[in-house]
Amino acid sequence: MKTQTLSSGNFTDAKPHYELLDGLRGVAAVIVVLYHIFEGYAYAGGGLITTVNHGHLSVDFFFILSGFVISYAYDDRWKTMTLGNFFKRRLIRLHPMVIMGVLIGVATFLIGGRQQWNGTVMPFGSIMIAMLLTMLMIPATPGTHYELRGNGEMFPINGPMWSLFFEYIGNILYALIIRRLSTKLLAVLAVALGAIHAWVFVTDMSGYGMMGVGWTLNSINFWSGLVRMLFPFTVGMLLARTFKPRKVKGAFWLCSAILVAVAAMPFIAAQSSINMNCLYEVLCVMFVLPAVVWLGACGNADKSFTGRVSSFLGQLSYPLYLVHYPIMYLFYAWLIENQRYTFRETMGVTALAMLTSVVIAYACLKLYDEPVRKWLARKFIK
Repeated sequence: MKTQTLSSGNFTDAKPHYELLDGLRGVAAVIVVLYHIFEGYAYAGGGLITTVNHGHLSVDFFFILSGFVISYAYDDRWKTMTLGNFFKRRLIRLHPMVIMGVLIGVATFLIGGRQQWNGTVMPFGSIMIAMLLTMLMIPATPGTHYELRGNGEMFPINGPMWSLFFEYIGNILYALIIRRLSTKLLAVLAVALGAIHAWVFVTDMSGYGMMGVGWTLNSINFWSGLVRMLFPFTVGMLLARTFKPRKVKGAFWLCSAILVAVAAMPFIAAQSSINMNCLYEVLCVMFVLPAVVWLGACGNADKSFTGRVSSFLGQLSYPLYLVHYPIMYLFYAWLIENQRYTFRETMGVTALAMLTSVVIAYACLKLYDEPVRKWLARKFIK
């Protein structure tokens, strides 16, 4: 169930962690890539996302996992750990790949001709400003000259970094406030956030017809994105504090199947004042995804084929999440230029985009992320 290797950046610590949860993070990352591929078909063709309609819920799964891992790894260490030491550990874990994701994003933007989606060529100075701001995790305001793609993304160089922006907020709130709460008060907070979460999304305040908010810096997206992060984040912490393991055979494959099934559920049409598609997604975040985390933590990681697959996906998950979308930008541009709108028409190029994302992610992991994090840990963590 547990091993002695940590993936949270705590290179000097021997506290065990739940390795299968890393593997499930990898499964969710692959689902995100697939979701973005089908998002490309929808964007190019002007239709709805199909096949993996709810793949964006993998991000909500990431938030639950983050809350679980952070609470498990740090809750009992605050008597000897300072705020500065905590933030150094989290930055060492997260930020090297943020910087690499920015560099890859800039490279693909230049390869794509420095063009916004409407064809406007962006000046080099705006690209450099956007690069610097993204490296510092400062989001772009829609309509500014450094909001490069013209569709309002917080981080137009690498869109999915919006979730890292909220992840950083979650880490700050955990360190300053949430860690101090008793388990009962944490449960009260989770219930309150769950009520707000249900109200915001079941009533479809964003008008998107789904929970895919948080990626842009307008008011409804920012506050909805904050709720979208905080509720599953606190649920993950509550799970970590109350978790009592039981042996579950085949947990990795069972949980992987559930994640795929959640993502593949067909779009549900809205009815009256209740958006049924959003209701489905809210129920998944409230009940199904926490159950997957619980089951995954009950599984056993070993040297079998399952263990090796889980370990590989776990290592690949974070780099894959941060490098794949710049490749998707090029893929989307190709779809639009060639007027291809389905998987059947684009199987070869789709496979190439996925393979390129995996290869670049693995190369970044082994040649950059792991060595840099180890060096930073030796230098800055006592």
